[in-house]
Amino acid sequence: MRRALATAAACLLLAGCASADKGGLAGTMVAPPTATASSTMSSMSPGAGTSTMAMPSHDSNGGTVTSRRIGGLMAVPTTVLASTTWQGMRITAEARSAVAFLVDNGTRLQEVKPGPRTSFHLMVMLSDAQTGSPIPYAGVWATIAKAGKIVYDERQWPMIARYMGPHYGNNVTLPGPGTYSLTLLVSPPAAARHMEYAGVWLHPHEASFTFHWRPGA
Repeated sequence: MRRALATAAACLLLAGCASADKGGLAGTMVAPPTATASSTMSSMSPGAGTSTMAMPSHDSNGGTVTSRRIGGLMAVPTTVLASTTWQGMRITAEARSAVAFLVDNGTRLQEVKPGPRTSFHLMVMLSDAQTGSPIPYAGVWATIAKAGKIVYDERQWPMIARYMGPHYGNNVTLPGPGTYSLTLLVSPPAAARHMEYAGVWLHPHEASFTFHWRPGA
């Protein structure tokens, strides 16, 4: 079901009439900022082996996403959760502090504000691993589970931001502290391709990892 929705979202985006998979929103985004975590990421695409990647050595949180409240707002230092490569596409997941963003619903910009219980803003960057160029027109679906129970299952909006560039993101609310698993379903970019991309990213791809969430007081 999620595979079909993610692929359909990419096709709608290419046609310029993307509609939200769950929230009734549509369109183009102006983005958010900041979070912290660590994890491993495994590649599970058909025909590919499973690879595990540890967090970068500069991460000192031991696999833990932490936050603190400043002026009543949840502040989460920007942290790379994990990064892996699929057929030359670099997939990077980050957590950042959640902020409001704008959605073009076809007639006006609609503001989406994080609630008081929002944990962080999840960002997924897709880029060419060789050149670093962002890859648009794909679809990204994020599923977060705790002890086997799904607590978050949402589309990641295609977004643009001055300081973060093009990415796919959405705000995330978790039920409390603990260990969580995150699965990213990436659908093929629904776009015409130059010949160097003729034989890659033709099927949906899943990447999974775990992280620990510890909300601030």
